[in-house]
Amino acid sequence: MTTRAERTKDAAVIRAVHLAAFPTPAEADLVERIRASIGFVPDLALVAEDPGGFVIGHLLLSYVSLAGEPVLALGPMAVLPELQGQGVGSALVVAALDAAETREEPLVVVLGHPWFYPRFGFRPASRYGIFPSAPWPDAAFMAKPLTTYRGDLRGRVTYPPAFDGVL
Repeated sequence: MTTRAERTKDAAVIRAVHLAAFPTPAEADLVERIRASIGFVPDLALVAEDPGGFVIGHLLLSYVSLAGEPVLALGPMAVLPELQGQGVGSALVVAALDAAETREEPLVVVLGHPWFYPRFGFRPASRYGIFPSAPWPDAAFMAKPLTTYRGDLRGRVTYPPAFDGVL
């Protein structure tokens, strides 16, 4: 398996991966809205490919606002159902965090499974003085400070309109 930045020609298969991984098209639609937004970062939209070059997973990091400053949010992420639990999602998260470090981004937040993301260094965002703009469980809204993290990055995270109706 390899990871790489998504390409324009991958759009249809990426949508198919999200449609297969989730019970509704909400996440697949969200991917398209993020791509059309100012928060989209093309080199932080990643796919995982099997040895034959078939896309089997997808992950986005895009910009959200933390007290008026741009920081990255992870999601959505999808892996074909028959390949879940085989390290595809983990490989995507590691590749995305490495790419964010390379770009010298300070922080990544995620609303996700508290049994999955801590293995990558995510902790409840409240530990860093970071809070969601919605009443999400503390254990599910997490942050991972990166090398260039500054302690003054505190406050409320606001997701852009692309996320409306999903979060």
